[in-house]
Amino acid sequence: MKAVMLMFDSLNRNMLEPYGCDWVKTPNFQRLAERAVRFNQCYAGSMPCMPARRELQTGRYNFLHRSWGPMEPFDDSLPELLKADGVYTHLISDHVHYWEDGGATYHYRYNSWENIRGQEGDKWKCLPELMESCDDSCLQNKDGVYFHATKDLQRHDAVNRKFVKTERDTALAQTVEGGLEFIDANHGCDRWFLQIECFDPHEPFFVQDSYKELYPDDYTGPDKDWPPYHHVTEDESLVKHYRNQYAALLTMCDAYLGKVLDKFDELDMWKDTMLIVNTDHGYLLGEHGWWSKIVMPCYDEIAHIPLFIYDPRFPHSGEARDEIVQTIDIPATLLEFFGISRPKDMQGRPLRTVIEERKPIRDYALFGIHGAHVNVFDGRYVYMKAPAAEKNTPLFEYTLMPMHMRNLFSVDELKNAQSISGDQFAFTKGCPVWKIPKGNGNGSKDFSDLLINGRNSEEAKHIDNNSLVNAANFGDKLFDMQMDPGQTEELCDIKIETDMANLLQRAMKENDCPEEQFERIGLPGDRKITEKDIEKLHAAEKKCELPAIASEYKWTKGAVNTYRALMKFIPDAQKKHVMSVLEKEIPQRLQEGQVVPDTILDIIPMVVDDEFTDMVQYFVGLSGRTA
Repeated sequence: MKAVMLMFDSLNRNMLEPYGCDWVKTPNFQRLAERAVRFNQCYAGSMPCMPARRELQTGRYNFLHRSWGPMEPFDDSLPELLKADGVYTHLISDHVHYWEDGGATYHYRYNSWENIRGQEGDKWKCLPELMESCDDSCLQNKDGVYFHATKDLQRHDAVNRKFVKTERDTALAQTVEGGLEFIDANHGCDRWFLQIECFDPHEPFFVQDSYKELYPDDYTGPDKDWPPYHHVTEDESLVKHYRNQYAALLTMCDAYLGKVLDKFDELDMWKDTMLIVNTDHGYLLGEHGWWSKIVMPCYDEIAHIPLFIYDPRFPHSGEARDEIVQTIDIPATLLEFFGISRPKDMQGRPLRTVIEERKPIRDYALFGIHGAHVNVFDGRYVYMKAPAAEKNTPLFEYTLMPMHMRNLFSVDELKNAQSISGDQFAFTKGCPVWKIPKGNGNGSKDFSDLLINGRNSEEAKHIDNNSLVNAANFGDKLFDMQMDPGQTEELCDIKIETDMANLLQRAMKENDCPEEQFERIGLPGDRKITEKDIEKLHAAEKKCELPAIASEYKWTKGAVNTYRALMKFIPDAQKKHVMSVLEKEIPQRLQEGQVVPDTILDIIPMVVDDEFTDMVQYFVGLSGRTA
C-alpha cells in the first residue's frame, strides 16, 4: 500500500467546480471528485500555515497552546511514526516557511526531502538592487498598505521573478514534477508515503500569461497580484483583477493536479494507492469586505476547506460525505491505512468509518488562531468567541522551541518566561515547558517601543499582526450556516448562543486547553454556562468606554477601537501632546456628527513621524473594522 498527499495552500473551496463554482476553470478538481470522496464539512483547525502543518504531523490542535512555531520534542510526528514502521516518507515542497526558524524542525522528520526555492520573497537570488536603498517602484504595495516586513519580501520577490522565464521554471511546476519523478522511480516499491506540497495559490498570485488570458478584465493599472492583509479599499476594477489573478493561478494548480491524476492512470495506481488532496486553510477574496486571512475573524471562506480522499480499499468514486471532519483527522487516516496504531495523544480520528460507513467521528469542529477568536461549529451553527477584554489577556505561549516565523524569541520575551511542570498537559509526556507571555512578536515591552527604539532596526520587521489587531474589536459572532451560509447576518439568540458556548467549553476542555484561555474569552471553565452568563457578556460589550477627549460627540465602536489602537503606538511622554492634537482636530473631521474611524486615521500623519506613518495607519486602520 502507498499514499500520496497533494497539498495546496490557501485554497478557497468556493472557487472549485466540485463545490459549485461556475466561473473558475478547474476541470481536474472535477475529475478528482468523480474518482474520490468529496468532504463537504471539512474544517481547518489551527491557522495559518505552520500551525496547520503541526496539526498535519501530530493530529492535535495547535492554536490553544501556542502560535506559529516548530515541531516540539514531545510531538508525535506522522512521518516519524511511518518511518518507525517501515514506511518510507518523502517531502517535496516549495513552501518557504519550512526553511525558516518557525518551521525548521518539520522537514527532517521525513526519510528524504527536496525544497524548491523562490516563493513569496524567499531569500533566494540576489541582484544589485537588493544592496541598494529600496526602490519603491518595484513594490506592489508602495502606497503604504504594507510596511517594513512586506516591503522586504516584495523586494526579494521582484528579484526572484527575474529567474522564472518559463512555466517550467515556476516553483509549482518544479514541485509537482519532482513528485512525479519520485513516483516514476518508486511506484514498483511498496509502503511509501509521498507529500507533494505546493505553496500556490497562496499570494502573490504570480502566474503565467497563458492562464491570465483565461480571465480578462478591464484593469489597466500597474501589475498587481499581491492583495494586502487588509479590508477592501480598492476600486471595483482592481478587486475583480485580484480575483482573476487568483483564479488564473488556481487554474494552473488544477493543471498540475491533472498531471498527478494522469500519472495515477498511467501506472494504474488506483488499485493500491491512497490519494489525498487538501489545503491548510482558505482565503478571502473580498468576501466580508476583506482580503486574505489572520487579521479578521475566521469566516467560512477561511476555515471551511476542501478535502478529497481516494481510498483504494473502498469503491465510493464520486460520492460526497457531509460528516464533520478536520485537518487533525488526516494523520490518523494515514496511520490506519498503513495499519499503524495511533499514539494516545493524537486527537484526530481515522476517516475510514466516514468513507466506508458514513459514520460520524465527531460532533463539532474546533478552529482558530492563537490569541484570536476561539470558534466551534456543530453542523449548523458557528460560534466565534472573541477575547472578552481589550487587552486580550491572559495569553501565553507554551513551548520548548521559542521561535517566531522568521526569528527567535527575543531576550526580552524570554526574560518573562517561566518553566511549568510536565504534568500540566498530558501531551507534553512529562516534559516541563516554557510559559511565555504573548508579546508583539519581537520582544518589545510595548508597541510604543517601536516608535522610540525601532528606528533603522530589524525589530520592526517581525511584528506579529495578530498581537496588534485585537480580535476583541470584532466581538462575539453567531451564524446559522443552514439559513445563512454566506454569514451575512449575525444571529441573536441567547439560548442557541448559550448552547454553543457550552459546546465550545466542552471542546476546549477535551483538548487540554490552558485554564487561562477561558478567562481570556470571558467564559467560565469550571461550570455549566448559563444564559445569564451570556447576557452579562453582551452587557459588558455594549458598555463602550468612550475616550475622555471629544466626549460630547457620538463615537462609533470602530472609532473607539481606532483611537485605542493609535494610543498603543504613542509613547507615554508624547500622549498628552497627541491628545491635545486630537481634541483640536476631531471636531473638524466628524462625519454626520459622529467620530468614525477615518476621523482618527486622518490625524495620524500629524502625530506620528513620517518613518512610521504607513505602519501605524495600516494597523490602526485594521482596528477600526468591527465586522
